[in-house]
Formats: sequence, structure tokens, C-alpha cells
Amino acid sequence: MSNIAIKIDDLTVSYNQKPVLWDIDLEIPKGVLMAIVGPNGAGKSTLIKSILGIINPLAGTVSIEGKPYKTQKKKIAYVPQRGSVDWDFPTQVLDVVMMGTYGNLGWFKRPGKKEKEESLKALEKVGMLDFKDRQISQLSGGQQQRVFLARALVQNAEIYFMDEPFQGVDATTERAIISLLKELKNQGKTVVVVHHDLDTVPEYFNWVTLLNVKVIASGNVEEYFTQENLKKCYGTKHSFEYILNKN
Repeated sequence: MSNIAIKIDDLTVSYNQKPVLWDIDLEIPKGVLMAIVGPNGAGKSTLIKSILGIINPLAGTVSIEGKPYKTQKKKIAYVPQRGSVDWDFPTQVLDVVMMGTYGNLGWFKRPGKKEKEESLKALEKVGMLDFKDRQISQLSGGQQQRVFLARALVQNAEIYFMDEPFQGVDATTERAIISLLKELKNQGKTVVVVHHDLDTVPEYFNWVTLLNVKVIASGNVEEYFTQENLKKCYGTKHSFEYILNKN
């Protein structure tokens, strides 16, 4: 049985005839906690959206555990960027989390007692149980992010995609989120995170993909998160002294 969670072959995506991702070949093993890093405009969010079928590639294929994404949807949970969500939509926190159970229920079934209990447990896990009846629009950015994480948790997925989950959250929320992501990894889940803070990559993740339209490097953090690869990815104008200090 293959140990590969996600396999991408020859993936190319373009906007207005300009390549955003070019000839991407990538294998992501099962059970890793992986950061996708790279400069602005490198195609990090586009890569996730292409894997999830939200964006149609110009060329290339994606397989999830050896099968097309369409047949594997129930194995996948996705937390989008906060900026892409309509937070004014009039709905309560508990309802947002319970939406995560819909995929497992199938058509025409409504969430029942079991789904509600699972949703309350997930809210408790992210420290948001006291806010279950609050309107989602009344929450802070960090609280909203925790609610979306709870929604992903109730999906009980095998693979989690998170697009900048630490953006706009406070330090306490960031620690809570990374603790949960590490817990998912320890359960054998695969977690893929678009991430911006290079300083925390060695502490948070055990796998990394450096992306700048093309894949610059991908593999375990100790071997591939190096000053040389960072310079290839970001250009020489960046300072990566902290990498030197760690090596």
C-alpha cells in the first residue's frame, strides 16, 4: 500500500495566460505536517485550490491516495483564508461547525443528536464552546479561525488543507492551532498548511515545500529548509540568519 497521500504530476495553472504554477511535480507522504512557503504571488493558495478542484489547471493531474479527488472528497477537510469568507452571513457558531458533518451525512439527511455532540466537542477542543450561540460575525479574527478549525475537525478527515490559518490571530490562538495540528499529525493525519512565518517553520512543521511558481525543494524540514533553498525561493535580498544560527 502506497505511503503517498497526495501526488501531483506536471501541474500547470495560468491566469490571463500568465503561469501561476508551472510544471509542478510533488509527492506528499501520509502523516506529515507540511508547510508550503514562498514569496507573495508564488502560487501557494493556487496550489491548494488546484488540488481541491476549486481551480482548473491548464495541464497535469492530482491524485489523493492514488485516486482522483472527486472520489476522495470525504477524506479531505479544507480551511480557507479568512479573507475569502463572508463573515456577515447570519449564522451561529454551532451551525457553522455542524456544516462540517454534512459531507458524511449524504443527501436529504439533517444533522442529528450525534452530529451536534461531535460539533460541541470540537468547539470545546478549540476553546470556543462558550460562543456556540454567538453570531459568527460578532467574533474576532482569531475566534473565527478557531470556529473554522472546529468545522474541519468534525469532518474527521484523513487530509487537512489550511490556507494561512495563523493570519490575523493572536499568539494564544496560534499556539492553540499548532497544538491541534500536531495532534492531528500524531493521529496519522496529513496536514498541509500555507504558511508565511519562516521563523516558526522548524518548530511547527516536519515537512516543507518551497514554492515560487515552480517547486524549489520539498522534503523533511531538517534536510530541505536550508539557507541555500530559501535563497533560491525568495532571492538573495532576504536575510536568513536564523537558519544559519540553527544549523
